Amino acid sequence: QVQLVESGGGLVQAGGSLRLSCAASRSIRSINAMGWYRQAPGKSRDLVAVITNSGTTNYADSVKGRFTISRDNAKDTVTLQMSTLKPEDTGVYYCAAGLSRYGSAWRYVGSWGQGTQVTVSS
Repeated sequence: QVQLVESGGGLVQAGGSLRLSCAASRSIRSINAMGWYRQAPGKSRDLVAVITNSGTTNYADSVKGRFTISRDNAKDTVTLQMSTLKPEDTGVYYCAAGLSRYGSAWRYVGSWGQGTQVTVSS
């Protein structure tokens, strides 16, 4: 099972940008769907973005046009570029490897890393 380590979080003012990185412990070349989730205080862990090996991406409506997910199979990394950040983007961001598609929904039942905290101040 692949281990994931997230980094790049921090404190930023509204309107600012952050770049999150996820490093995998083994090759992600055979893993079709990689994604990012976030969990705000007191709320559920929700999917933010997904990218497949073909480069197809899906985003939560709340981040469309502001976040960009990418992957580098040669380096076994997944990146989430976040711009025009809002206070409601605050939360712990987690990387996920091996999401499955069920109709129009993505599901993840794998393990989680420690996540990286993103705090956006108003």
